Amino acid sequence: MKRQSMKSKRQIKSSLSNWLFLAPCLFVLAVCAGWPLLRTVFFSFTDATLENLRESNFIGIDNFINLARDQEWWQAVLNTFLIVAVSVPLETVLGMIVALILHRNFRGRGWMRAIVLVPWVIPTIVSARMWAWMLNDAYGIVNELLLKASLINEPIPWIASNSFSLISIILVDVWKTTPYMALLLLAGMQSLPQDCFEAAEVDSIPLFQRLMKIILPLLKPTIIVAMIFRALDAVRIFDLVYVLSSGNSANATMSVYARKHLVDYADVGYGSAAATMLMFFIVFLGVIYAPFNRKKLQNLD
Repeated sequence: MKRQSMKSKRQIKSSLSNWLFLAPCLFVLAVCAGWPLLRTVFFSFTDATLENLRESNFIGIDNFINLARDQEWWQAVLNTFLIVAVSVPLETVLGMIVALILHRNFRGRGWMRAIVLVPWVIPTIVSARMWAWMLNDAYGIVNELLLKASLINEPIPWIASNSFSLISIILVDVWKTTPYMALLLLAGMQSLPQDCFEAAEVDSIPLFQRLMKIILPLLKPTIIVAMIFRALDAVRIFDLVYVLSSGNSANATMSVYARKHLVDYADVGYGSAAATMLMFFIVFLGVIYAPFNRKKLQNLD
């Protein structure tokens, strides 16, 4: 009994000390993120604009009803999930290829790892503007190279066209974020028992068989976690779409749609409702999808 009471006291002290260490971080998080988040949710139930921000009226769920009836909003939802559904698998496959190359021993591997990370290190707004120039149909280098290679007969409006704008956004997002996936997968690969790789090389097992029989089964938990993190980040994509879509509402995502109504139209209530729905989508993926995959990870163990 005494030992149990001593254990319980130690656990209580340990828990209290952990909360004390976390308290400053939680306080800063509550001030910088919690309060604006609560204000956004509050404004979503009002008719607030920039002119009547302090004198807004409570209108219940009218903003959410109007949002559900807005075809432009559902187009933004579709665009967001198209970007997630296409870019995340592509980034995972390409990231795996890059991780497999960087995992091997060769001269200059350190420099190669640093070079691969360059697209991810560049700020998104800078890379988006850079690609906007490169994809421009009048003076962009992409069309120039394709014309010289005789792959196209006339310049393609990569950004101005509704057909190519979303494709351009996905391709630039893949270029930008593949190094992030490669970094996560490489870290997971290096944590695996290296004797498996050494034994496979000694037995001269082909690379494809090593990938399918050894690497992927052992790396599956890391791949699942990396894809979850990347999907949560891709749902709230904003700056890349905002720059490359050039204000085209047909290719807007949920975050771009919310920004347009909040800033361009000064409709704080309706824009806050859109931002709140975006938050609920992210919470849904994080709270519902992650435990589902946790069961898979437990089954793998």
